Amino acid sequence: MPNMAPKKTAIPEQDPNVRSRNFEEVTLGYTDEMALEEAKRCLQCKLKPCMNGCPVNVRIPEFIRCIVDGDIEKAYQVITSTNSLPAVCGRVCPQESQCEQKCVRGIKNEPVGIGRLERYVADWYMKNRERHPHHTEPNGHKVAVVGAGPAGLTCAVDLSALGYSVTIFEALHTAGGVLMYGIPQFRLPKEIVQKEIETLEASGVEKKTDMVIGKVLSVDELFAMGFEAVFVGSGAGLPSFMNIPGEGLVGVYSANEFLTRINLMKAYREGYDTPIIHPQRVAVVGGGNVAMDAARSAKRLGAQEVHIVYRRAEEQMPARREEIHHAKEEGIRFQLLTNPVAIHGDKDGRVTEIECVKMELGEPDKSGRRRPIEIEGSNFRIPVDCVIMAIGNSPNPLIHKTTDGLEVNRHGCIVVDEGTLESTRRGVFAGGDAVTGAATVILAMGEGKHAARSIDEYIKSKQKSSNH
Repeated sequence: MPNMAPKKTAIPEQDPNVRSRNFEEVTLGYTDEMALEEAKRCLQCKLKPCMNGCPVNVRIPEFIRCIVDGDIEKAYQVITSTNSLPAVCGRVCPQESQCEQKCVRGIKNEPVGIGRLERYVADWYMKNRERHPHHTEPNGHKVAVVGAGPAGLTCAVDLSALGYSVTIFEALHTAGGVLMYGIPQFRLPKEIVQKEIETLEASGVEKKTDMVIGKVLSVDELFAMGFEAVFVGSGAGLPSFMNIPGEGLVGVYSANEFLTRINLMKAYREGYDTPIIHPQRVAVVGGGNVAMDAARSAKRLGAQEVHIVYRRAEEQMPARREEIHHAKEEGIRFQLLTNPVAIHGDKDGRVTEIECVKMELGEPDKSGRRRPIEIEGSNFRIPVDCVIMAIGNSPNPLIHKTTDGLEVNRHGCIVVDEGTLESTRRGVFAGGDAVTGAATVILAMGEGKHAARSIDEYIKSKQKSSNH
């Protein structure tokens, strides 16, 4: 019998007063009993609408049925047949706007906790089984992948499964991309990411780190080395700023830099001498998931007061509801309908205040959201010793500036054919944030899968042409 409880089975979490001072994972995951209880809420719909909301087409009802049947190993095999990073996706995917949004149970009550169940299965498997990658007979063709983030890793694994010899070129000293440098430990433990990546590498994909394509090697040189196609999944790592007075003061960070120092360079751990300010009063400008991550990380570094400064209303925030909820629980203050106009400092060039104005909502803009309008004479100041800009990122221009024939749009994103993800440069494919601008992990993975299929077709068609 299905479990007709109207709400999801609650997931255990650390107490907000405790977790706001440590970097341990906030949510603790389902027990076997909780997972079974939640899995029984799935109605096993024949039309499977939830699958339509998943960018990598996980067979959701099927893996949930396996949990009900007590076959967690099979549930894992079902998930990983289309999703190579289940422990990651179960933690950071915005399920509420994807698979769970289309869940039939969600029409009148809360949807099935699909993400929580995916995490449960992945964690169970990591704890109880060894993942053995499938090795495919080599087909004699070589493909280069630029970037070891979600898009690049997914593309590489799918191509490897088709028999391609794949080499990933990663600019940083470790693979993972945003999973390693962007998302904090308390949301996505790095040990989990590394374990997932180790499994992928065991499938035969070669990885070269500290390889900045466009500087160490060019795309042209990759082709000269015998690679028949190149996939660019280099992400969107170039931070945006507001161009207001004071952004050059000591204590002003981009969220990218702040989070990279904490996550990748372990600034929160004793014994690491990563330079970072341990602020007391912080203003984080922005309303997305990155802003929430930066604010919550600052709190954990010891800040007494952390403000989120956002120019629209809360319901217009792009951050996940769960992240906003967790931030509020941890004592983060929300300065809504507020926009910075200047940052002030002392005689030594260090931040002392952020000056803001109040906003009101006017008519909708092109995005459909009501446009914020400044209220004249509403200026006020917040005393701070650190300001973190979390207002978006764009792709680094290095690759397109060093690659002939590679077009980008006005945002610096690589222009691709929507059907194939091939760029304007023959044989160069691209996907993820390098094409869309900053988006979600699972959307980048979906594009990695899409690109792998297109590259396979491209190389096969070239082979057919040369044989005639």
